[in-house]
Amino acid sequence: MHEPSASTRELMAENETLRARMAYLLEQAERNHEIMCRHQAFDLQIVGAGSFPDLISTIFRTLPVISELDIVTLSLVDPDADIYTVMHRLGVDFEGFPHLMFCEHAVELGFDMSPERRPRPLLGPYAPSQHCAAFPHPPAGLQSVALVPLLRNTRLIGSLNLGSADPTRFTPQLGTDFVEHMGSIIAICLENVISNEMLKYIGLTDSLTGVYNRRYMDRRLLEEIARARRQGYRLSCMYIDIDHFKQVNDTVGHQGGDDVLREVCARIKAELRMSDALGRFGGEEFVVLLIDADLESASAVAQRIRASVAAQPVDLGSGERVDVTVSIGVAALAISQFPAQSIESAREIAIETVAQDLVASADAALYQAKAGGRNKVVTFA
Repeated sequence: MHEPSASTRELMAENETLRARMAYLLEQAERNHEIMCRHQAFDLQIVGAGSFPDLISTIFRTLPVISELDIVTLSLVDPDADIYTVMHRLGVDFEGFPHLMFCEHAVELGFDMSPERRPRPLLGPYAPSQHCAAFPHPPAGLQSVALVPLLRNTRLIGSLNLGSADPTRFTPQLGTDFVEHMGSIIAICLENVISNEMLKYIGLTDSLTGVYNRRYMDRRLLEEIARARRQGYRLSCMYIDIDHFKQVNDTVGHQGGDDVLREVCARIKAELRMSDALGRFGGEEFVVLLIDADLESASAVAQRIRASVAAQPVDLGSGERVDVTVSIGVAALAISQFPAQSIESAREIAIETVAQDLVASADAALYQAKAGGRNKVVTFA
């Protein structure tokens, strides 16, 4: 057999190189197609998220996996803590989202905020001193990061922060079209779900005082009784009534009466914890749920509320001042009161009965406080 000529060997080597190159390109194309499909599925997941915690959970649970990242965090601009407050009141457990942060001003996110420029993603090596706000709990070995602005129109609502142990994953030379697209989808979803949660919250609050309405309190009471039974803690309830409120309205008018309602709510809230719930049951009546509180501690809180309301007159918008007092009835739910039920439907009915009995007990104690001269706290025996 004849040995291949030098030119033939050279051609064969070139063909081998081309085949290897084609195989590599095909492998990369298949990998990119797989990544694209995973991200399309991710887009559908977040678009379909029905609540704020669902959306945040999907981002933190899914994005690191499909993008092969070592950490994903999210920073949201929340100037007056409105988002945090509403989500907390709707029951969001922020302890379950350690990678979710809130900042007061958009400039804290580190993007170029020049009026004539649109904020762009920042890609480069991880620098602890520079990126501590975006990654307060960085994983060991973090090497490169991408901070992606979340924009709605021209408004910066937050930052999606991506981190990798691969130093070449995010470099200033890389194109940013893909992460910008991801950021735009997440920004749209965040704005939509936050708006929906805000509307939900508005539907569960009293428009005059800003505290919860009866619809919310009825639902919350059922949830707390079920949770108290599972976790074995006590639950207490206060029923609060503003004394002689009709006389207040007759004396200072309905606008003055509205001022009194708002100020009394503010003084009640000042004595409560974030975990407690205050709702207006109608007119001048309010109900408070005290989480993990027995009758003694609830009674102490009630006495503080009574003293706070009575301590100084309420300043009205008209410039007048009016003395106000409240009467409070307190009742507690002991663990022994929880009915043992095996059938779920029966359990739900039983919880509703327990809830009604708890509020009725607090109301009965309130009646005694009013009958006893008002400006009193009475506990249900």
